[in-house]
Amino acid sequence: MSSLHPALILFAGALILPLLKGRVRKGVLVLTPLLGFLNVLMLEPGSGLPLVFMGFELDLVRVDKLSLLFGYLFHLAAFLGAIYALQVKDKTQLVSALLYAGSAVGVVFAGDLLTLFVFWELLALTSVFLIWARRSKTSFSSGLRYLLFHISSGLFLLAGAAWQYYETGSLAFELMTLDGTSARLIFLAFGIKCAFPFFHTWLVDSYPEATPVGTVFLSSFTTKAAVYALARGFPGTEELVIIGTVMAMFPIFFAVIENDLRRVLGYSMINQIGFMVVGIGIGTPLAINGAVAHAFNDVIFKGLLFMTMGAVLLRTGKIKGTDLGGLYKSMPLTTGFCVVGAASISAFPLFSGFVSKSMVMAAAGQEGHLWVWLCLLFASAGVFHHAGIKIPFFAFFAHDSGIRTKEAPFSMLVAMGLAAFLCIFNGTFPAFLYSLMPYQVDYAPYTLTHVVTQTQLLFFSALAFTTLMLLRIYPPELRSVNLDVDWFYRQGGRLVYRGSEIFLSGVNAFTFEDLLPRLVHRIRLFFKEAPSHLMVGLLTPVWIAQSKSRSEILEKKQDYYEKARLGAIPIGVTACLAVLLLGILFWF
Repeated sequence: MSSLHPALILFAGALILPLLKGRVRKGVLVLTPLLGFLNVLMLEPGSGLPLVFMGFELDLVRVDKLSLLFGYLFHLAAFLGAIYALQVKDKTQLVSALLYAGSAVGVVFAGDLLTLFVFWELLALTSVFLIWARRSKTSFSSGLRYLLFHISSGLFLLAGAAWQYYETGSLAFELMTLDGTSARLIFLAFGIKCAFPFFHTWLVDSYPEATPVGTVFLSSFTTKAAVYALARGFPGTEELVIIGTVMAMFPIFFAVIENDLRRVLGYSMINQIGFMVVGIGIGTPLAINGAVAHAFNDVIFKGLLFMTMGAVLLRTGKIKGTDLGGLYKSMPLTTGFCVVGAASISAFPLFSGFVSKSMVMAAAGQEGHLWVWLCLLFASAGVFHHAGIKIPFFAFFAHDSGIRTKEAPFSMLVAMGLAAFLCIFNGTFPAFLYSLMPYQVDYAPYTLTHVVTQTQLLFFSALAFTTLMLLRIYPPELRSVNLDVDWFYRQGGRLVYRGSEIFLSGVNAFTFEDLLPRLVHRIRLFFKEAPSHLMVGLLTPVWIAQSKSRSEILEKKQDYYEKARLGAIPIGVTACLAVLLLGILFWF
């Protein structure tokens, strides 16, 4: 039994990394996730790390099959990412990557909402430097936007935790239902990080702007930590079935017309997360196992695809489909690894996606969600279009762009080779992956019906792509920027800005151009003319006694004001100002 926090070794490695150089630094970079993995292996299910802090009862570490699975996964992803980053000399990226991985590990082992919040925010603060490390104007803007979304997610989580503590006196991170304000706030926090529809643009905006190494790490942790949080807190929530189905569907249309191949993978990631969210929403043991298994496989095959595109970007400086093509001649190994990743995400038999995605679809069919099953079937065909075919086709085959370059660096090839091996191993021998799942469920992916059905789906999807390409109907790759729901943000922002400008300008005109000058003028007159008005008030009884008519009294008042060379103002105004002044003085 280990007494070390599962994230501690990753954090320690990140802190000592800047002090090292050369091969020693590379060795520490690779060994840190391995040592962290060995530490997780020594954790026993059911154990914890309780702590009383400022009167709050916290559980820093909660160990069960679900947290252990994600703990293994995140250390594996950190190990592959570290190998991929061996040629990187930028310490900012390396330190940020290990801190980021440690934050993700902290999230999945957090047993209370306050601990979860701390690591939840660390996820945002450590990962944004992987975007800024590209050191471009666009990456800086994307990083700020990324922070805006993720800090907002953290604020919702903190508000939900505080509300739960107020209502129940507990900060325990347990099963929740959407029948209270605290649960809804926490659900929204998880949804933002999980890239729910209308909150997803941070992903496709920021991931493609990160460095090649940064994108590999980003694709592994943030959204998968959110998937874990949903599986922990909201399994069986029916709203997730609808949300996940929408997530699996809509990115297909954007990915088909997108020119930036890393943005295509960003949309593809949302599509795959949709399958996981559907599984969590269904909530049966088979569905939860399918969601978790697909999250495990997605980290590997999506990371592999981002690795291949990062290698292309590193060697060519280009990542748009219109600028690439014919790279299989210069980068044959990278091409082969990309094809493995494409086959895995497309759920080809003997590849990892085949043995996990089908679990979610089988669970949807068993629970009678016919329309959900049909939508997921369509989404599976769409995945093959935009990730299984489009990515390798436009990057490595398509037209010959004339680019001749070197193969990817050796460390990158090693990382891609290991990821490709895992894609094939999990797809060919799924029993080991299934044994790590949180529930004991008998599921056989390699039935004749499933293999034939999936093969037919892939065949007809490929036939449709080929036909559309030959008929020149397939949407062309355009050198443009596609607006997503950003359009609503921009238009809504303009309306808010214009409305605020009109309202505040009116308030400013009324207050500072009309009301305030008049008030200042009255106050000035009060201090200047108060003695005269006081004398008029004292002499008025005398004038009343001496005069025979009201007009004669008014003439005497006017004569007095003319001699004092003052403009007459009503005595009531003066009295009101005097009372106001005395009230202010009395108050203070």
